[in-house]
Amino acid sequence: MEPMAAHDFSPELARYGLSADRLDELFEAADGRVLGRIIRVERGESDVVTEAGPVRAVSDSLRAQSDLAPVTGDWVHLVDDPEVGWRIDEIVERQRTLSRRDPGEQNIEQVLVANVDRVLITQALDRPLRPGRIERFLVLAWDSGAEPAVLLTKSDVADADEVAEVRAVVEALAPGIEVVALSAVEGADRDDGIAEQLRRLVPAGVTAVLVGESGAGKSTLVNRLLGHEAQATGDVRDADGAGRHTTITRDLIPLPDAGLIIDTPGIRAVGIWDAEDALRRVFGDVIELAGGCRFNDCQHGVEPGCAVQAAVEASQLDARRLGRFVGMRAELIEQAEREAERARRADSGRRRRGGGKGGGRKKRRR
Repeated sequence: MEPMAAHDFSPELARYGLSADRLDELFEAADGRVLGRIIRVERGESDVVTEAGPVRAVSDSLRAQSDLAPVTGDWVHLVDDPEVGWRIDEIVERQRTLSRRDPGEQNIEQVLVANVDRVLITQALDRPLRPGRIERFLVLAWDSGAEPAVLLTKSDVADADEVAEVRAVVEALAPGIEVVALSAVEGADRDDGIAEQLRRLVPAGVTAVLVGESGAGKSTLVNRLLGHEAQATGDVRDADGAGRHTTITRDLIPLPDAGLIIDTPGIRAVGIWDAEDALRRVFGDVIELAGGCRFNDCQHGVEPGCAVQAAVEASQLDARRLGRFVGMRAELIEQAEREAERARRADSGRRRRGGGKGGGRKKRRR
């Protein structure tokens, strides 16, 4: 495969999100290498779409990839290595990443997908609404820089009053964010048809990611849009509505007459990472009330003159929402303290080795 000359147009890469305004930038940066976009990462290797079609590539663990693992949605530069075949030589600087705290590591950021424009948060109507989970997904979405929307899936299993009740709660949690009720069952949509709704949310040139619990109907929605069974689906348990992880990889899929969508496995742990600004956006009502507290460092517990607690007592703020805000804020404070301690230990180690003061730990690149 010969690298494409700069400024040439590639219909295949345009189908996978290459926009005209980034065409020159990405190809000039390729500098003789092959440009591609990752559509799946599996068992340490990546499926990458290039102008000539898909290839499977390995990562170069001796270069930046040891510090920045490739993820679905990445734009990359490839080289054809005589020893290992196609190899990811460089990951192009990312624009908007969806990430969380790594469930297995308290101090590590886990990037889930890269270069996304919309985050579609799914809440199935065949199970109880968990407001705290919606709020956490909203924090992740706003922190990514992408625009969130909430999809109330499986509307065929709920009557109109139940749909309206859930919609009202979600809209209260996420003022100004679009909330759409839909179903993958033909003719069962509470709003407009599913294809029209999702194509409006994910127009040509836009990359969206579906997130939510297992069994929320993410893969079923994708199959309905594609018109065939491209993604595996599974049943849910009658006892609790939980689903099996039928989707095990994050797949970037072009939609007919629309943009691209990334189907993801169900997410159980929604740990937030370095998201103070996003937290303020999701809990703007609490932050506004806190401006009236007597003390600037009020924890909104038993402190005198707490305007937030006064709002709870006056039934102007749900005590459970306040509790979720306090809990997430505590997570971020604890995370910052662990990061600071880690930086202190690294600095102390450099001093003992005679390496000077150093600058502490750099924030992990996205």
